[in-house]
Amino acid sequence: MPNYHLVILKKTYLDEILAGRKSVESRFTKTKRYEFGKVFPGDILFLKESSGPVCAKATVAAVKNFPNLTPRQLSDIRQQYNHLIIADYEYWRSKASSTCGFLVWLKDVMRIKPVRIPKKDWRAWVVLTEKENFGLLK
Repeated sequence: MPNYHLVILKKTYLDEILAGRKSVESRFTKTKRYEFGKVFPGDILFLKESSGPVCAKATVAAVKNFPNLTPRQLSDIRQQYNHLIIADYEYWRSKASSTCGFLVWLKDVMRIKPVRIPKKDWRAWVVLTEKENFGLLK
């Protein structure tokens, strides 16, 4: 049985995913967040634009975790995968001091009827649960 996730994206990245040009979502942080190690192939992602509605969903094709990320590894990831991540220089500069992260390969991306949800916190990735699912798991 898959897990479900709410993924918040800047409009430019969401547009690239919907256009089929961005096939890998990346998350790099200075500390391990709750979602680290909780994303698996077959999981379902609900894609939400920052300050906008949930408007698409995708299936996780593959995941690669980086639990002890070094600056060299981050540079290698950028060189190897940025053509799939589609991130600009500023993104990579802002992630330079990250110590962990993960890459998620997306498949079966599809638009859905836009759904506004009552999310008010700053989390950019939410592992959905029976208790906290914003009405997406009906």
